[in-house]
Amino acid sequence: MPEETKVFLETPAIPISGKKQANSFSASSDSPRTSSPTLGEHYSYDTIEEISNYLLSRTHIRPKIGIICGSGLGHLGETLSDATYFPYEDIPHFPLSTVVGHAGRMVLGTLNGVEVMVMQGRFHFYEGYPLTKCSMPVRVMKVCGCTHLITTNAAGGLHDSYQIGDIMIVKDHINIMGFAGNNPLQGPNDPRFGPRFPPMNRAYDPELIKIAENLANDMGIKDETHTGVYICLGGPSYETVSELRMWRMLGVDAVGMSTVHEVITARHCDLKVFAFSLITNKCITDYDSNGEANHAEVISAGAKRQDVLATFVTRMVEKINEML
Repeated sequence: MPEETKVFLETPAIPISGKKQANSFSASSDSPRTSSPTLGEHYSYDTIEEISNYLLSRTHIRPKIGIICGSGLGHLGETLSDATYFPYEDIPHFPLSTVVGHAGRMVLGTLNGVEVMVMQGRFHFYEGYPLTKCSMPVRVMKVCGCTHLITTNAAGGLHDSYQIGDIMIVKDHINIMGFAGNNPLQGPNDPRFGPRFPPMNRAYDPELIKIAENLANDMGIKDETHTGVYICLGGPSYETVSELRMWRMLGVDAVGMSTVHEVITARHCDLKVFAFSLITNKCITDYDSNGEANHAEVISAGAKRQDVLATFVTRMVEKINEML
């Protein structure tokens, strides 16, 4: 038995929020770590396999659904059963999550009996990471065995009818960072991940969108749930009034700083995608407004809606599992 596996077996259990005890693992001091990110940094297929093997060798969970939790939405990871928690700093080659509201852990466990892997916190372009690094965990999910991705985010509501606490099911996106020449698929293409030029016209699975719309009706939150277009900006500064007015003219309904590069990477490796935004603030499109967007309201809105969101995601996981 390899020495590292012995350490794994002997690691004491750590209780998490009164839930069933789960092991939390630390990599050995000589575990490979990445250097500071550069725009030209890429992850080989072998590296993705190494990361996947690190995770799978420490749990019996074999996930079919990957979930990415956005700002203030990480509570879902605490609801898993038979869970194993992997801090990002302990996973070989993984970057670190630096944003408040992102716990910075990968969790493998079961959600109502369905085996899943959950990211409690993601990586953003504004943290200084290239998009290849921000979206790398999606490829890890694929190699770990996932066939579907559920990705969530906190977003500003640009559509006039959206209110704080509403859910927007994403039907399409605008990759504004791609307009500036930033795309997670730039650089050498390994066909084991996917094709050189993947289509994006059905990035968000129409069947999953329909299931989610019906689910919102069943849950009694139909009036608080919308279907719309999401735009990903580079951040970290919030948008000007003129920028928001321009996005609205282009048909944008919600504004954020994540998700799109993850979805592009997921579709490249043939994962079916479902995404939704929690509307955590109203975009300011009036020059005379004294309001200011801030991250504290994002975290607050996420905390207030965490139970509804956890139920929504759990039900979606159950529906997807029925399709597998």
